Amino acid sequence: MGTAARLAPDLAPALASALAARLGPVTVAGLERLSGGASRETWAFEAVPAGGAARPLVLQRERPGGMRPAGGSAMEVALLRAAAVAGVPVPEVVADGDGTGAGAEDAGLGAPWVVTLRVRGETIARRILRSDELAAARAGLAAQCGAALAGVHGIPPAAIPGLTRPDPVDQHRTLLGQLGQPHPAFELGLRWLAANRPPPGEPVVVHGDFRNGNLVVGPDGLRAVLDWELAHLGDPVEDLAWLCLRAWRFGAPLPVGGFGHREDLLTAYEAAGGRPVDHRALHWWEVLGTLRWGVICIMQTSAHRSGLSRSVELAAIGRRVCETEHDLLRLLAVTLCSASGGAGFADPGDTLG
Repeated sequence: MGTAARLAPDLAPALASALAARLGPVTVAGLERLSGGASRETWAFEAVPAGGAARPLVLQRERPGGMRPAGGSAMEVALLRAAAVAGVPVPEVVADGDGTGAGAEDAGLGAPWVVTLRVRGETIARRILRSDELAAARAGLAAQCGAALAGVHGIPPAAIPGLTRPDPVDQHRTLLGQLGQPHPAFELGLRWLAANRPPPGEPVVVHGDFRNGNLVVGPDGLRAVLDWELAHLGDPVEDLAWLCLRAWRFGAPLPVGGFGHREDLLTAYEAAGGRPVDHRALHWWEVLGTLRWGVICIMQTSAHRSGLSRSVELAAIGRRVCETEHDLLRLLAVTLCSASGGAGFADPGDTLG
């Protein structure tokens, strides 16, 4: 018996039943739990109709303690469909459900879920950044990400009812307070962010987690943007800065995801219809993003320690809190140096390695 079967002996028949309303009677074969996914379980499988060709699919099912939008999987499905219309490369939605068994297409998978077509390619960041087969793709990946983000930010907000617009500083101040742990570096970051906010602009649809690990890359470059569960309304620079965090470079030197330069990202973004980006605003959002990642690390490991979602992966993420505090202090040091006439804001992340 395979590992997947031991982990979820009832998943295959429940999944086949859930898919029957869309695909007709199918057998679920090759069910395999994929790595990654701090907020959701991800399974690859094939749906095999009687006498027909197998369809490679992916199931994502929410795990306890994971982060999710107010609208749950239904909102993510709406986002995927709207993104496809906007020209963003995304997987095609095949079926979805709320996990209760209440709907005609939901056999009670136990948690909100969505099934999409499987997009062939690589998602593991270290392979994307180091594989010889993807060397040519890396050369143009920052520009492709810029164009994709312009498409994301061009989705009409009215097409996704229910998206919220949280205040990022207040949101993370509240979260940090609720966690009940002293982190002076994060407190310092929150004070700086509150005192140096960029001017607000018209809100757009923000992906919320556009980074290595949520991108499918092939030899031809970017093939799909995954994991839309943190989407919201906000400043478009948030997504651009999140991709530039040191956390998503995985030891590679280049500032955009470890594979590219900010100039390539921003030039392609603006050429594809994105708003002009102010470099000081980009730096502000990099500070915010670094702090946000630190708070997420605390939340994820807390979910493990509390027993809400026991996971070695979640426990290991907790080790990155001090690393994130260090990154935050270095970003703030660049800011202070600039204010006193030292290093500028043109590409502050490059100084962080």
